[in-house]
Amino acid sequence: MTTPRKKKSVKIRAGILTCSDKGSQGKRKDTAGHVIKKILRKELRAEIVKYEILPDEKVLISKKLQEWCDEENLCLIITTGGTGIAARDNTPEATMPVLHFEIPGISEMLRLEGYKKTPFAVLSRAVCGIRGKTLIINLPGSEKAVTESLEVLLPIIPHALELLAGKTGHK
Repeated sequence: MTTPRKKKSVKIRAGILTCSDKGSQGKRKDTAGHVIKKILRKELRAEIVKYEILPDEKVLISKKLQEWCDEENLCLIITTGGTGIAARDNTPEATMPVLHFEIPGISEMLRLEGYKKTPFAVLSRAVCGIRGKTLIINLPGSEKAVTESLEVLLPIIPHALELLAGKTGHK
């Protein structure tokens, strides 16, 4: 996966939060989180500052997102897992109260592009938005889905982070 690279003007300090009951108990390997790390490092030269696996608990996820935004000053947080319609899929509900505003176009685009590969993509409830100067993106929990989602996101992320950093290009 290679995207056209323009000169990067924003240093990307990123966090990856895997939301998985089994992963947090050591009963399942977090392949999706590791794929996200690999792709962000290679394609965006991101520094992965934080990586954690939490159970699918709304309060824990919300607190971690707030901490990483407000105290760690990350500019990008990508979550993986907990975006479907199963009883324990809580990531969107944990993310929404943390956001200052939502960016529905990104979530809609991910579902649309995902649908081209599998009709089940429309069952995703993933959200995307901004808290302060942090872009938060929910992704599904499978390695294949995060790889396909990041293919769509890679051209967008640097520009979004430049805008959040105040580099609008407007004079």
